Amino acid sequence: MTSHPLQILKTVYGYDAFRGRQAEIVDHVMAGNNAFVLMPTGGGKSLCYQIPAMARPGMGLIVSPLIALMADQVAALRQAGVKAAALNSDLQGDERHALWREILSGALDLLYVAPETLLRPDILDLLHRTKLSLIAIDEAHCLSQWGHDFRPSYRQLDALITQFPDTPRMALTATADAPTRAEILSHLQIAESDAFIAGFDRPNIRYAMMEKDNPRAQLKRFLKQHKGESGIVYCLSKRKTEETAVWLCDEGYIALPYHGGMDKTARETNQTRFQREEAVIMVATIAFGMGIDKPDVRFVAHLDLPGSIEAYYQETGRAGRDGLPAETLMLYGYEDIALRSRFIEDSDASEQRKRMERQKLDALLGLAETANCRRQVLLSYFGDHSEPCGNCDTCAEPPNLFDGTVATLKALSCIHRTGERFGQTYIVEVLLGGSDERIVQSGHDRISTYGIGKEHDSRTWRAILRQLIALRLVDVDLTGHGGLSISEAGRQFLREKPALMLRVPAKPQTARTKTVSGAARQTHRIRPRAERAALRDLP
Repeated sequence: MTSHPLQILKTVYGYDAFRGRQAEIVDHVMAGNNAFVLMPTGGGKSLCYQIPAMARPGMGLIVSPLIALMADQVAALRQAGVKAAALNSDLQGDERHALWREILSGALDLLYVAPETLLRPDILDLLHRTKLSLIAIDEAHCLSQWGHDFRPSYRQLDALITQFPDTPRMALTATADAPTRAEILSHLQIAESDAFIAGFDRPNIRYAMMEKDNPRAQLKRFLKQHKGESGIVYCLSKRKTEETAVWLCDEGYIALPYHGGMDKTARETNQTRFQREEAVIMVATIAFGMGIDKPDVRFVAHLDLPGSIEAYYQETGRAGRDGLPAETLMLYGYEDIALRSRFIEDSDASEQRKRMERQKLDALLGLAETANCRRQVLLSYFGDHSEPCGNCDTCAEPPNLFDGTVATLKALSCIHRTGERFGQTYIVEVLLGGSDERIVQSGHDRISTYGIGKEHDSRTWRAILRQLIALRLVDVDLTGHGGLSISEAGRQFLREKPALMLRVPAKPQTARTKTVSGAARQTHRIRPRAERAALRDLP
């Protein structure tokens, strides 16, 4: 297909005009230039490569990471009358031969291919026998070692520069912080002047996060607002996706599981139902969603902590692609932090990569624990800016803060006096003066911090400890059983005792108690005698 871009936009996609920076990008690539495109999910970045690929002479070569993603895009293009196909490992025998006849005869407008397939010498040799209109690398953050979804095969795509030096190169992504963007540009030799940053804000999405307190009950309350609507519920494990889907069905919803361990046919059937039917909830691991173009997803809920702000942004970005209001909910707890941290430490990644993953997890926890506008924190992570949005939970209901200096001193002192080897539950029990058998056996019922924290309940202490972990005043022993220890920053806090405002935990939706509000009342310095007892002999 060779035609004017605006004509293609109208006849193929049914739009009368480009939006945002689409026209600028299309014109830039039509002139034979390279381009880096960062555009929020649902912003229409696929048009930025599909239209030039069709309007320029030759076939557009699109690098895509997932077979399911390729299949979805090819199916949508074919339905619109575009000659598109995917070259992947699913093709066998006659199908593969027939596809190559189309490619070499110049009959295709767009060819989707995975990087592993594309970089095979025989594939590259055959592609040299046809004219390419452009090469587009979708989900380009996958090639950066700083990206949240790094894939070694993507890293080798720089070979295309020498293989096809005269073909315009495009790199496109919706999620890339500044280091990731810089590496993509450098690795693919795309000039900064060829970069188009369209911003990250999705103003139609409402962001909300809360600590876990009976997650199923919390999810039920959230879903009551979305009866008859389609959405996604993300879980960390395969087992949890299946159990949650069954439970939601028992609650009267149409819920389907999706994870990498399922039979392929069953997985594809569930995905097709989600795409085509209304009021379907997909309960999935992160194996589901990349590139899924279902415009009317009205909500995305996370029952477990994602791995990074990039992952959170990408997964929540699957809601509201039609521009209409959509809502998100993320539930998180101490156990999530410990589990995510263990994933990092148990991986085969380099120490540099692990350090980067820890920083990304810290950033996500900072977003979860912030008392400020969530959209501001989210966008600032990507180098973007926003006024307080009025469309997140912290804007709608600003969290209460309290002077957490005393509580922090008590918690750090208790961690120190118990040997910096016990987990959150144990530390809370000691602070509350509990009668756990281990406490008595260890002699921790006789230390100065035993029972020193009775002004707060256990739930509030867990929230305080989680914030101290997020603030990096407390470290978690990732190779053991989640024991807490005092970080260097925590030791500095103990020496200097600066004022520290902490977020008051939200009250439970059921059985509200007055105990939690004790945190808000605690604004005075610790009593001199208790302070001396708590801090004696600390480093």
